[in-house]
Amino acid sequence: MNQPTLAVALIVRNEAKHLKPCLDTVHDWADEIVILDSGSTDNTEEIAKQFTEKFYTNCEWPGFGPQRRLAQSYVESDYVLWLDADERITPELKESIQKALKENKTDTVYQISRLSWVFGRFIRHCGWYPDRVLRLYPTKLTQYNDALVHEKVEVTSEMQVADLRGDAIHYTYDDIHHYLVKSAGYAKAWAEQREKRGKKSNISQGLMHAIGCFLKMYIIKAGFLDGKQGFLLSFLSAHSTFVKYADLWVRTNTSSPRS
Repeated sequence: MNQPTLAVALIVRNEAKHLKPCLDTVHDWADEIVILDSGSTDNTEEIAKQFTEKFYTNCEWPGFGPQRRLAQSYVESDYVLWLDADERITPELKESIQKALKENKTDTVYQISRLSWVFGRFIRHCGWYPDRVLRLYPTKLTQYNDALVHEKVEVTSEMQVADLRGDAIHYTYDDIHHYLVKSAGYAKAWAEQREKRGKKSNISQGLMHAIGCFLKMYIIKAGFLDGKQGFLLSFLSAHSTFVKYADLWVRTNTSSPRS
């Protein structure tokens, strides 16, 4: 029996800095690379087409979940491995993925661990490692849900979940500005999603969640062992938590002045 084929799939936008180093870790052993762009203005497309002809564009951003579902519709291989452009597959993880393909357990979805490089240091605490995410599965078995943000692979009771050995190296943020822009986008999508469900918030709720986030990351999850980067990441995460609740409060509790 032939080994199942593997597609590597990405959704991207303005990833010229990261895309080539990411694809360099998979292009020589993946059978297919599928990239769905949401309107890059840099040379992301040019870089992508050095690795694959399966480059598509959808500029009407529908949210992370729907965008991934659309990207998967272009996949023809037996299995799909999802990556973000700021991730790199290590040799140990590659070996583990190839072993899973040989075993070909068609009812199984696989988790990978991510080791994140943040502000000049690998973060091994703060609740960030091992950062296990479902990324590999038979293409016909499942797909991502339609959440606008923090989308997840749909898993039923009939499926098995297995861990792959090795890490994906995750170059999460280039600098503070990148962090703030990225977290603001997540906060906006989170607030939009909650608003559509009829949810509301208040400032006190935002403060309590922000304080809880900092204490959990820095104290309970031992972020202090990650040095100054651990403190900074915990503090910024608390700020981001407050912002998303504040955004929801502004959307649902304030109105424009009468003209």
